This record gives sequence, structure tokens and C-alpha cells, in this order.
Amino acid sequence: MTNKFLAIALLASLAVVGCSSSDTPAEHSAADRGEGHTSSSAGLPAGHIAAGEQLASTKGKATGQSCVDCHGAEGNAPIDGTYPKLAGQYYDYIAHALQAYRDGDREHALMSSQAKDLTDQQIADLAAYFGSRQSNLRDLHNAH
Repeated sequence: MTNKFLAIALLASLAVVGCSSSDTPAEHSAADRGEGHTSSSAGLPAGHIAAGEQLASTKGKATGQSCVDCHGAEGNAPIDGTYPKLAGQYYDYIAHALQAYRDGDREHALMSSQAKDLTDQQIADLAAYFGSRQSNLRDLHNAH
């Protein structure tokens, strides 16, 4: 009976440890911590689609380009095949990518300078806008 009780106690403690560790947020980059930024979209303010739409067409100071200049109208028609389609992408994906470019954890010749001055609110707005657009993306799972 004692072995059965110990086994149950051990399994319960492992379950608690497993569940609690998944609630721990991802480590913030040095730039995030220094500037008070978050590295997870969970910490961003609510995004506003209309503000994101306006921002997506605004020319950046660093490059003289706007989001739609490179990614196309509503993020569906990139000017280069290596640029991603943004329309319909998950909010979290867009927000995390922009945060990484801004904070220097992800680098690209244009995107790093384009994103470096974005605030958390602007990132949330852009992610809300592009995530709300009708997507031309398609699922390639099991495609041959």
C-alpha cells in the first residue's frame, strides 16, 4: 500500500511540475529587457486594425518604404518571391517577427531598420491589420 501511495504522489508531483513549467514565459532578449519591451505577443497591448492599416501604408524614415511597398496591397502580393505574404498570418507570428527585427534578434537588410523604431502598440496594430486580411496563403500539408 505504501508503494502505491508513493507512486501516486510521485506522478502527481511530476504533473504539477510539468504544468507549471509551461506557464513560464519565454526568456526576453537583452534589448527587450533594457527597453521594457515584451518578447511575446501576450504582453502587447490590444491591436487596432484601422491603425495598422494606416501604419502599413506609412513610409518608414529609415528605408523610405512602407509595409505594402514590399509585401503588396493588404500583404498579399510581395514584390519579390522571397518576401512573405503577410495577409492572414497569425497575429502572434507577425508580432513576434516584428519584435525580433526591432530588437536585433532577427536580422534582414530592410526589415531590421524598418522595425527598429516600432513601439509595442505599432507592432500590435500591424499584426492585427495583416492578420485580419483575407489570405491568399494555402496549406501545403500533404502536397506532393
